[in-house]
Amino acid sequence: MSTTTTTKDTLADVELEAPRADELAALLVSTDRPPRPSALSASLTFGWRAMLKIKHVPEQLFDVTAFPIMMVLMYTYLFGGAIAGSVSDYIQFLLPGILTMSVVMITMYTGVAVNTDISKGVFDRFRTLPIWRPSPMVGYLLGDVVRYLIASAVMLAVGMVIGYRADGGVAGVLLGVVLLMVFAFAFSWIWTMFGLMLRTEKSVMGVSMMVIFPLTFLSNVFVDPQTMPGWLQAFVNNSPVTHVATAVRELMAGNWPAADIAWSLGWSAVLLVVFGTVTMRLYNRK
Repeated sequence: MSTTTTTKDTLADVELEAPRADELAALLVSTDRPPRPSALSASLTFGWRAMLKIKHVPEQLFDVTAFPIMMVLMYTYLFGGAIAGSVSDYIQFLLPGILTMSVVMITMYTGVAVNTDISKGVFDRFRTLPIWRPSPMVGYLLGDVVRYLIASAVMLAVGMVIGYRADGGVAGVLLGVVLLMVFAFAFSWIWTMFGLMLRTEKSVMGVSMMVIFPLTFLSNVFVDPQTMPGWLQAFVNNSPVTHVATAVRELMAGNWPAADIAWSLGWSAVLLVVFGTVTMRLYNRK
């Protein structure tokens, strides 16, 4: 009985000592809030989140390891003798092009990841945070750039094993890879738009394949466009994939293709402005 009375007296004292609403409000107002993260800091944080997802689901690295190896070996030994007469001659032409094609194809998985997070409600929580609004999207793409670098390293290693030699040396290879990363980052905004527009990840994959296959195969990745019909050359010679593949190929060969570099950077800027703007409008309204 005495224990019950003591407990009730203690609870009564606690209730009497509870702060009033105006005191709590004054306490919150008087306390300095932590500064908002910068755009760069928020984007890098979301990029690190994308990397942690790979850590917990390492199967995501399949498309940047096994897939590039399969692409290099299959197309080199399948077409090398028929097109160039030997594998060693064909790999010099093919590797920079197949590197460009593979990285561009891998970009489609960005849209799938965005769509998956949307379906899980993750982006609803992101939208409530006091951060730069595009930072979740930019973080996704920055994380994917790391995956593109892994794919590039794997393909270059396999290419060198089967006979590829870059006359441009380390500098030429690095310049070619950097240019490819810039274009892949800009190109990925197309898939973020589809990831926001379409309802399911299967729809994103289907639409992405319809866009990316003709764009990559109708290029100079495998053969010189001069062997194609005139009407097809007009499309291939003005394709963004052709400009990027040519620029990467020439940089790795030790040349400086100023026109193709300019076209590649120009296409990157256009893709970033157009699809980045559309993506953020969809993100803000969806």
